[in-house]
Amino acid sequence: MLENLSTEIRSFYSLRNLRESIEEEIAHYKAVADEYSQWLGSFLRDMEATHGDEEWFKSLSTFQKSQKGKIKKEGKKEKKKKEGTSTEWISYKGIMLSASEQGEAEILFDAIEEINGKIEQLNKVKSSIENLEKSTLGKDIIYITYVNNGVPEKIVLRHKRDKEFTEKFNFSADFSMLKEVYT
Repeated sequence: MLENLSTEIRSFYSLRNLRESIEEEIAHYKAVADEYSQWLGSFLRDMEATHGDEEWFKSLSTFQKSQKGKIKKEGKKEKKKKEGTSTEWISYKGIMLSASEQGEAEILFDAIEEINGKIEQLNKVKSSIENLEKSTLGKDIIYITYVNNGVPEKIVLRHKRDKEFTEKFNFSADFSMLKEVYT
């Protein structure tokens, strides 16, 4: 799927191709989540000496340890505000700014949480696609897929013959102009 494009329409010529695309996205997100988790772990170890006794640090450290390697349970949950969320953020023209170490830890944690949510969504879609593959919809189907924020949400099934028919039916017109000479 296209990076940095939050909404797109993609066509797949088989459910296998769609599933493989989703698997690639899952692998990509897992690699990014792992990288950010390592960054957060290293950051927290480095900050332990100076901020180890502070409540925000304890809260984020505990939460990071409990989230490591864990995917959220299925079902909708309300996001609870983390106890250690800083008040050191300043709003500036639609974005939030922080110059604190706590702010850095918070954005790392937020990114990891968001990516793990995306992995969960993609795994659900992958499971649905695997079930569709078992239903043997046919080989002459094009799967036009609406992808929102990197996750396929809707699929239109089109028969390939419909596309072939529309490709064969072209409007063709030749225009000729009579050139008149004025004397």
